[in-house]
Amino acid sequence: MGRATTVLAGGIYFGEGPRWYDGRLWFSDFYAHAVKSVSLAGDVRTEFEIDDRPSGLGWTPDGAMLVVSMTRRQVLRRSADGVISLHADLSALAGFHCNDMVVDAEGRAYVGNFGFDLDGQIEARGVQSVIEDHPTANLICVSPEGAVSVAAPGMNFPNGPVITPDGTTLIVGETLSGALTAFDIGPGGVLSGRRLWAPTWPRVPDGIALDAEGAIWIANPIAPECVRIAQGGEVLEVIETGQNCFACMLGGDDGRTLFMLTAESSLAHEAAKAPKGRLLIATVDAPRAGRP
Repeated sequence: MGRATTVLAGGIYFGEGPRWYDGRLWFSDFYAHAVKSVSLAGDVRTEFEIDDRPSGLGWTPDGAMLVVSMTRRQVLRRSADGVISLHADLSALAGFHCNDMVVDAEGRAYVGNFGFDLDGQIEARGVQSVIEDHPTANLICVSPEGAVSVAAPGMNFPNGPVITPDGTTLIVGETLSGALTAFDIGPGGVLSGRRLWAPTWPRVPDGIALDAEGAIWIANPIAPECVRIAQGGEVLEVIETGQNCFACMLGGDDGRTLFMLTAESSLAHEAAKAPKGRLLIATVDAPRAGRP
């Protein structure tokens, strides 16, 4: 019998970018154009809204929050007193909408992007055809000062980046190649040593979460499941999520609450119709590790 799950919250259009911070799970709700948070008591609150779809979230050492503005291909900065400003413009390096992000201990951000019109291509050709043939994308590095550069070119839809606790390795999901890919992090945040961390196919990774035993939970956007995978690709556990799962994060007071964001569809015109997405939780054995 599978691990028990509980619906912590409903009424979400499309949840992404979950981060456990200051006793609450923060997440983006695309089509509400809002960043929201919730405690383990289930009290969802809207923290703030932007004039775009928000996606990846993270915090800098001074307590400012970074937020990906998807369709504008920007990273916004929300100061500790709530003032929102432009932190970085990624439009010259991002081939299409920007998505997930991780922020390191120095305030440097790594941001993924689609690379092409995913929804349009899925509707025109179908998922399998898009997986087999698609443009690649840059993983983008944003310096603490807001300067942008290509951290890694030729990525197959970079998604859900995580940084190991020692700050020396970045692992990112390549959704359209069904793989987790690792890089060494060098001085100035420069990435090198690109390598396969784990194949995930026929599952594909969207959001991911690293645990203290060195395994990674992946949200599978093409199936109703969240899956724990060891380095090398061994499947350690599968949690059924009812709806397809698009993001996950470990948090809670002891780091053992697995948060899973689900939705009926990832297609924009479907997901934006009504807030049918959910936030599920399960208690797992290994706690969170790495950057939140």
